Amino acid sequence: MDNRFDLSGKTALITGGSSGFGWHFAKVLADAGANVVMGARRADRLEQLRDEILANGGSSLPVNLDVNNAQSIKDAFDAAESAFGTVTILINNAGISRAGSLLKLSEQDWDAVMDTNLKAVWSVGREAASRLSAAGVGGAIVNIASVLAFGTGRSLGSYMASKSGVVQLTRAMALEWSELGVRVNALAPGFFPTEMSGKFFETVQGRQLIGRIPQKRVGDIDELSGPLLLLVSDASSYMTGSVITVDGGHLCHPL
Repeated sequence: MDNRFDLSGKTALITGGSSGFGWHFAKVLADAGANVVMGARRADRLEQLRDEILANGGSSLPVNLDVNNAQSIKDAFDAAESAFGTVTILINNAGISRAGSLLKLSEQDWDAVMDTNLKAVWSVGREAASRLSAAGVGGAIVNIASVLAFGTGRSLGSYMASKSGVVQLTRAMALEWSELGVRVNALAPGFFPTEMSGKFFETVQGRQLIGRIPQKRVGDIDELSGPLLLLVSDASSYMTGSVITVDGGHLCHPL
């Protein structure tokens, strides 16, 4: 049964791989046997992550990747293929947030969030699916959404809209790319301490939010490892277009 989660011989590309979820996901996939390509713009962080993976017996390659630049995306896939072969696992993880009310949020900040969180999921995903089709092999794409695709929060309108778009885009990709043998699913994390969240959970507002989570705590990042491995492995061979929430029951909280 455990062999269904074995990723030996597979090549995985992770966007936003230099911190947070992406950093953790890279280690999880490497531990499962995948050749892991981490893409981001912070070269020093990627090199540190590569060294940690190699020290643990894994296989990895850091690549410079700007998910908002078409040539950078192509170059990252070229580098991955040169080192390990066709990318058969893609984790669309890169994301940003710009807090601000919808009345005061600048157009520049709105566009930045939409370009990174939504448009890039399409453009990187399309590149992966095109190359899988050309190689005649199937693959798995996991788009990182959020519970805020379903819930609400003040001053997070652009982020919420982008992550809601990721959920529907995931379903559209799954519908169109199933005939290529490409499965597309989404992982929607709840609240986890990361570099993006900073010290928010230590504030009064953060503690109030935790109080609304049925399990009365934020998540431990390793609690995303199992759901991620499920979606990228053969264990989920009959899953596509699905969204898995990992949120301590937050979306079950009564209104």
